[in-house]
Amino acid sequence: MQDMELEFQQLDLRYESLRSRQAKRERDLLASLALDGQLLPIVVVYDEGMQRYVVVDGYKRVRAQRRLGHDCVRATVWSMSQSEALLLLDQLMRSGGANPFQDAWLLRELQTQFGLSLDELSRRFDKSISWVSRRLALIVELPEDIQSRIRAGEIGAHTAMKYLVPLARANADDCSKLAASIAGEQLSTRDVSSLYAAYKDGDKERQQRV
Repeated sequence: MQDMELEFQQLDLRYESLRSRQAKRERDLLASLALDGQLLPIVVVYDEGMQRYVVVDGYKRVRAQRRLGHDCVRATVWSMSQSEALLLLDQLMRSGGANPFQDAWLLRELQTQFGLSLDELSRRFDKSISWVSRRLALIVELPEDIQSRIRAGEIGAHTAMKYLVPLARANADDCSKLAASIAGEQLSTRDVSSLYAAYKDGDKERQQRV
């Protein structure tokens, strides 16, 4: 590993839109960086083809540094492939608790960019193929507007995986409407389950009311 100062133009932020955001944590980090400076480096791997450093971890720090008017960010360069870096980062992040949406973007990236099959993903994560498929569905099946609400913390990933994914497969428009109505309402999984059951078992008029 190697530490260095990198200018923002040297960074590849390809994973930024897939990471969750929490306004309070962003504000707290901004205040901390303004007071104490950057204490922890971001994590990057070098992409030979793009000749840029792909940010694996530290998107909040990059955004905060930009908001503070800085031109660069301190980074640790991991000497490994992107796929190895993403898998290692996932292991480290799991010490803070599982996040299905975080799992989803990582699985999707490993599948599309590095060609890992469902079987290979299942073995690498030591999970069932069903576990892999359910998490991939958060990105593959759900419309972007709902994914944005999950990233923003307005809708729980477990709730989305269990109820919104099946609804999106049946009717994407109705799924988006339901997501908009429950976003930020702090509904329990049981509450959303009741709404989903009412929609699933109702006629068209009842579905519109739900």
